[in-house]
Formats: sequence, C-alpha cells, structure tokens
Amino acid sequence: MSDTPLVESAVLVPFVRDDAGEWRLVVIRRTPGGMHSGQLAFPGGRIDPADESALHAALREAEEEIGLPRLRVRVLGELPRIETRTTGFAITPFLAIAERPAAWLPAVAEVAEILEPRLAHLSAPEARRHADDLLPRGWEAVRLPYFDVNGHRLWGASERILHPLLARVAAGEWPELLG
Repeated sequence: MSDTPLVESAVLVPFVRDDAGEWRLVVIRRTPGGMHSGQLAFPGGRIDPADESALHAALREAEEEIGLPRLRVRVLGELPRIETRTTGFAITPFLAIAERPAAWLPAVAEVAEILEPRLAHLSAPEARRHADDLLPRGWEAVRLPYFDVNGHRLWGASERILHPLLARVAAGEWPELLG
C-alpha cells in the first residue's frame, strides 16, 4: 500500500423518473484520453478547497458535468465511503433523486455520454456479470464484476457503490425508489 494520501472526492448517485414513471439511474461515460478514459461513472470528482463539504462537491460536480441544478436534487443519504484500488481516490457517494431536466448538458471535456439505465434492469440478476478483461493491458487478468449498461460496463468503484445500493433499495430502505 502506498503512503501517498488519498484524493478526497465525492459523487452523486442520482435517480430520475422517465416519462413512463420508471426510475432510472444517471451515469456518465467519461471522455476518451483522460483519467478513467471511456469508463462509466457517477457525476462527481475531487473535493476542492472551496467546497463546504463532500456533499457540496458532489452537487457542484453534478451541475458542472451534466447540468443537473442542485435545486432539483433531493439527497436521500450518504452512502459508505470507498477507496479506489489503483488510482488513489477516496469517494464519498450521495444517493439522490432528482427532477429530470428537459435536456442534459454534458461537459464535453469530461463527459462523452449520459446514460439512464432503468432501475428495474440494474436490479435484475442477469445485469451483473463478471469479466477478466476489465483491467488495462499488462495487468494480471482478474475476474471482476460489472453491470451491463447499454453495452458498456460499469465496474470498479462505481460497481462497488452500486451493487450494495441495489440490495438496500430492494430491501425498502428508500421507499421513494420502490414505486
């Protein structure tokens, strides 16, 4: 383990209702070329010195990255903090429900695409799969879990946030997400 301090960061895990009234999770696909190139993630990033809290950082980042105004967000709770295994981030996630804007406004330098998988799809047992080709070339092949999201793989820290969250939602911890 490295002695380098972890980079404190925060993400918003937002759910929105679609026109049919179904809950959908909002995830982003990072732009190619940067850190986490092309990977699926939740809107968020590092906690800046000007941020009042981790929650403030998550809300700020969601507004900057996908155009989700913080006034349209209701935070349901803070989820367990996780650490990335290879990139040195400590992530504080916040579960939220949000009013879906008329149009998403992706920050083109950071966000290649905004995806909205249905909660019902993610909760189905077949949505979570395993693969041994998720790590970069040259790394030892390790079988890792991921969620299939429109042909993309949501894995790593995002999967480690989502998997236990889905079990808690199914158990009725947040009744607003059941109906």
